[in-house]
Amino acid sequence: MRLYAYWRSSASWRVRIALQLKGLDVTIVPVNLLHSEQKGEGHRARSPLGQVPVLELADGTQLTQSLAIVQWLDATHPEPPLVPVEPLAKARAWALAEVVNAGIQPLQNLSVLGAIDAMGGDRKEWGRQVIRDGLVGLQRLAEPHAGSFLVGDTVSVADLCLVPQLYNARRFGVALDDLSLLTEVEARCAALPAFQAAHPDRQPDATASRT
Repeated sequence: MRLYAYWRSSASWRVRIALQLKGLDVTIVPVNLLHSEQKGEGHRARSPLGQVPVLELADGTQLTQSLAIVQWLDATHPEPPLVPVEPLAKARAWALAEVVNAGIQPLQNLSVLGAIDAMGGDRKEWGRQVIRDGLVGLQRLAEPHAGSFLVGDTVSVADLCLVPQLYNARRFGVALDDLSLLTEVEARCAALPAFQAAHPDRQPDATASRT
């Protein structure tokens, strides 16, 4: 398999964690978002929206959208499961994942920040506010059912979304002191080899630049 990805893309990062947890070998094919490689014809043939990640299977089939890829991985490589089996726990895991996937990350991605710049806004302040608001809501939703991880005591798709988002939060200078549930879960994830191997700094296109 090949994963077309950018080292610091949170969506790519989620899929890397899933692949590591499943013990699957994959070749990383870097797509440099800062150099607009995602907008080229070659990548748009894989992803019409010009996004990462894209997971290319051995037979050439290409899958897009990080949570759809995670769902496919869970269906085809069920151990360890990334989505709970029990219906309520499953719904909670997907809900928390979507808070990040649909409610936070898209509001602070490169295209939105570029639009904020074009309108004369402060991209850093915008990003800081939308991330902060989203994480506060995420913690409130997670509190009643969290254990060692966001949904009980097993890693789930919700944790795959949490870890990259907290990384982005720190880049934007978001205050996290009162979000201890989230940061404690993050620390437990960070102790796991799969999360360590998936970290941006361990990727082939990682750069000394932190722009």
